[in-house]
Amino acid sequence: MSYPTHDRDLEKASRLEEILSRPIHTKSVVANPAPLGLMGFALTTFVLSCHNAGVIIPQSAPHTVVTGLAAGYGGLAQLLAGMWEFAAGNTFGATAFSSYGAFWLSFAVIQIPAFGVRAAFVASDSLVDYNEALGLWLLGWTIFTFMMWLATLRTNVCLTSLFFSLTVTFLLLTVGEFEQQKGITKAGGICGIITAFIAWYLALAQIVNKQNSFFELPIGAMPSKDHK
Repeated sequence: MSYPTHDRDLEKASRLEEILSRPIHTKSVVANPAPLGLMGFALTTFVLSCHNAGVIIPQSAPHTVVTGLAAGYGGLAQLLAGMWEFAAGNTFGATAFSSYGAFWLSFAVIQIPAFGVRAAFVASDSLVDYNEALGLWLLGWTIFTFMMWLATLRTNVCLTSLFFSLTVTFLLLTVGEFEQQKGITKAGGICGIITAFIAWYLALAQIVNKQNSFFELPIGAMPSKDHK
């Protein structure tokens, strides 16, 4: 004796199980994270550089406002942008944004009293050593930024100018910290302000287009390697 209805139910269940067991392929779409990273870098660099140059904020003032930006926007936002660049397959962007995000986070750690970085030097009467330690820290970032600049030489004028200006900024701040020369630190602050505006321009150039604006911004594309 047969049970056709039962057989059909088993067949349907088998097909349903087969459908559910099939792998689902979805296309992952990641928006361009570069403008976020550049904006976070630009604003935080601008405020710190104004402090270093004595513009609006005197050099003697505490880094309180800069510290907040360094932790939240320059640090966290840039670090997230770097992670999204990894997902997008952009090695340069991932390295740059993740590293400078970490730079700002480490800057915040140094400045926040609860971490006790500066207090440890003050307690041991080694404030000179603290300045030299900061100089060494800045020197490391100068070397890193110079290496990143070398990786921009065939990209576009804006990006190359950004990393060149940032290299000079770090170099001046390094010398100013080692020598404790406010004039050199001020020069580094002025270069930092220029760097911030280049970063803002580059970020805006990647946001505005013919779909959302009446203009586009040139970035000075370099000739390709196949260009004769």
